[in-house]
Amino acid sequence: MNKKQFTTQVLEAEKSLYHIAKSILKNDEDCADAMQNAVLHAYEKLHTLRNERYFKTWLTRILINECNHIIRSGKESVPYEDYFETQESSQQEDYSEVFEAVTKLDSTYRIPLVLFYVEGFSIKEICRILNLSQGTVKTRLYRSRKLLKEKLVGEYGYDE
Repeated sequence: MNKKQFTTQVLEAEKSLYHIAKSILKNDEDCADAMQNAVLHAYEKLHTLRNERYFKTWLTRILINECNHIIRSGKESVPYEDYFETQESSQQEDYSEVFEAVTKLDSTYRIPLVLFYVEGFSIKEICRILNLSQGTVKTRLYRSRKLLKEKLVGEYGYDE
């Protein structure tokens, strides 16, 4: 894969990468950092990609690792003084109830849900991205739908 092909495929996957990063990280700046680091690492390790057909899957796995690294590094923490300012500005954003319910799911269930329903990855691709068995991915998707339904019916008053 040459530089032009790499750039083209990264640009095609940009929106998808943002959605995935946003499902893991809450802060837009952290999402941008994770995406930027993932693209940089992917470019540096491009020679390790075995099959160009799986480029997006490979890049998504790198992005998830970067997001987890940001979470582990504690970059997500906000100083106490800034907490109330962030709360006020985040309340002004208009998110749908479904989006809010999805963000409240544990990452174990949220990530497969976003990969499958929002980004359109197949179950086999999700297995490769998350290094899980097909049964585990299917179970997590089932449980995430069930938890999402409970949240929407309970907290937001949707009818069953």
